[in-house]
Amino acid sequence: MKMEKLSNFLESSKPYFAMISLQFGYAGMNIITKVSLSRGMSHYVLVVYRHAIATAVIAPFAFYFERKAQPRITFKVFMMVFVLALLGPVIDQNFYYAGLKYTSPTFSCAMSNVLPAMTFLMAVIFRMEKLNLKKLRCQAKLVGTIVTVAGALLMTLYQGPVLGSKHIPSHNSYNTDTTGTDRKNYFKGSMFLIIATLAWAGLFVLQAHALKTYKNHQLSLTSLMCFVGTLQAIAVTFVVEHKPSVWKIGFDMNLLAAAYAGIVTSSISYYVQGLVIKKKGPVFATAFSPLMLIVVAFMGSFILKENFFLGSIIGSILIVMGLYSVLWGKHKENIENKVEEIPDVIKSTQVNGDAISRMEDIEADEIEMGKGKGDKLSSMAITMPMKGNQDTKP
Repeated sequence: MKMEKLSNFLESSKPYFAMISLQFGYAGMNIITKVSLSRGMSHYVLVVYRHAIATAVIAPFAFYFERKAQPRITFKVFMMVFVLALLGPVIDQNFYYAGLKYTSPTFSCAMSNVLPAMTFLMAVIFRMEKLNLKKLRCQAKLVGTIVTVAGALLMTLYQGPVLGSKHIPSHNSYNTDTTGTDRKNYFKGSMFLIIATLAWAGLFVLQAHALKTYKNHQLSLTSLMCFVGTLQAIAVTFVVEHKPSVWKIGFDMNLLAAAYAGIVTSSISYYVQGLVIKKKGPVFATAFSPLMLIVVAFMGSFILKENFFLGSIIGSILIVMGLYSVLWGKHKENIENKVEEIPDVIKSTQVNGDAISRMEDIEADEIEMGKGKGDKLSSMAITMPMKGNQDTKP
């Protein structure tokens, strides 16, 4: 009994562990990519290499495990994959890397924490989420989203006293007192990050729709997204970057950034993200993104020597509270959905039971009728010889 409970707990906890693990992967990507971009690597080229590596890693698995019964690539399916690749690999990542270059990893993560709010809003618009403010679970999701965004904004706008040792702020850090050009770059980076987050939210919503077609072929969908995204990114890079030297890459931090991003935050994350969206929905998947901010804030403090402020502590607490509220609302929604499914099962069982009982009654009647006929035949068989015997008597 205990083993069964443990097994059920581990099974139900898989989506939570998967999304938490992805946030640590995203956090590492932010730190490594920031170092690479600070050394002069073009973020357009980084996007190309990232998805070329992702395609090379995930495509063999898709071919081996999912080569049978592949969905037909109609024009509608192709356009869906094309838009997915445009939203994710091209728009989201190019604008996110540009915003990361002008700001800092912690600030970029803070701005991207409006993702749950944007995804929730899009899901409501496209009727993927039901918003009934009379129900407590819907109120919890709405309030949790607002609290999460408030915590991210607090981390962005309020610094407070420095906690721990005072590091020398980096040039690109948002903790510095920016003036002139730096302040313009700060604003420009913020706008880039907002555009990236909008594209990311659209990716989650559209991916949930695409998984209806690729229900049993998530690896294939991931491979197509990365491959088409690579072609699109190459076209964008040729238009924007005119120097052949930007394509040069060696065994250095640039290669590490491209390989890490391609393997961890493209191939693996797209696939795992698709599995979680299929099981729990797009809002659940995006609700974990605030954890990335907390991880990056601590990693940035130790690795990039970013200052850690009191505002970050308070903002992190609010983000965790908001995240818990959203997850609690989703948990209650799942319980209600399971409860609503039970009457339907009972009804179908009752209908099947009535049909079975009726069949049993019919069979019983047929048996009784058979018995009646059998009795008549037997009586006839008995009486006929008796008449014969009577006729032969003298």
